[in-house]
Amino acid sequence: MNAKTDTAPSSAEALRYPWDQHPGHDEIVEVRPGVLWARLKLPFRLNHVNIYLLADGDGYAMVDTGFGNEETIEAWTKLFDGPLKGLNITRLIVTHSHPDHVGLAGWVVERFNCPLVMSQVEYLQSVYHQNRGTAERQEAQQLFFRRHGMDESLTEKLLGRGQDYLKRVSVLPPSYRRISHGDDVVIGTRRFKVITGGGHALDQVMLYCADDKLFLSADQVLSKISPNVSVWAVEPDQNSLGEYLASLASLTTTLPYDVLVLPGHGVPFYGLKTRIKQLADHHEERCRLIAEACRELPQTSRALVPVVFNKHVLDEHQMGFAAGELVAHVNYMIVEGRLTAETKDGVLQFRTT
Repeated sequence: MNAKTDTAPSSAEALRYPWDQHPGHDEIVEVRPGVLWARLKLPFRLNHVNIYLLADGDGYAMVDTGFGNEETIEAWTKLFDGPLKGLNITRLIVTHSHPDHVGLAGWVVERFNCPLVMSQVEYLQSVYHQNRGTAERQEAQQLFFRRHGMDESLTEKLLGRGQDYLKRVSVLPPSYRRISHGDDVVIGTRRFKVITGGGHALDQVMLYCADDKLFLSADQVLSKISPNVSVWAVEPDQNSLGEYLASLASLTTTLPYDVLVLPGHGVPFYGLKTRIKQLADHHEERCRLIAEACRELPQTSRALVPVVFNKHVLDEHQMGFAAGELVAHVNYMIVEGRLTAETKDGVLQFRTT
């Protein structure tokens, strides 16, 4: 799930938000010459996604698409009939495989006859999400949730409405153009360095233009909430939180302090390194809560969910994310030697070392 994180000041730099207001759903905001910002609705608690359009020759490169439903198609149609009238999409760059970012890839590519550009892992992960509803995969997910202490009733809810959002994508184009970490990509007059990172997604694409000090951070660094970092049945021992924290540390050493950050959700901001520290501290606080809860008696992931997410009322959709995030934290703490795991009656339990 996406949780608010503290905004305590850092000695490195202050957070600053140049735009107090986000674009309306029928509006476009120019954040830099040739860089347009749109905001589309989402049908769950995280109620919006940011889309960026980068001037590219005789048109614009689109970064991400929005959710794969009729409401998003209607929103795009209004924009292309209104403030974006006559605008050509030269290529579609999708940052990662989640349906609020890749959801309308097929629709956009078909409408504009443009190429789809993604990292290889994220394209293949998108294909996986479209075909994940087989009986064998559902059985694997059931076993995963049960192993972490989720009862039968909760497991059925998580496999129903809780995971249904992953299917909300248009049919993916059958081919794509690959971009990889370290590539240079020229978009119009700008040259962007491709940076990829794990944790929230397997190989999420970020774009950095050094000349303009412009950083499209996708969902890796968000302005006011923490991106979901989870573990799922397909890779139950994954150390996704370790990957995420390593990515944040790399961004801290790679990028300057004064870049304008264009995130996948929220508002653009300055103060990248302060925000990264807040995100790292946020996850450390969750680890501290888990360690305290497991100190006297071993605990299951199910028992630990309300310990970590004590400020939230969770529906099935949010509970699925919360469960995945909890597993990400215990996996990380096991790798770090802060927890040990034992199995009792087929259910994992964790104890602080």
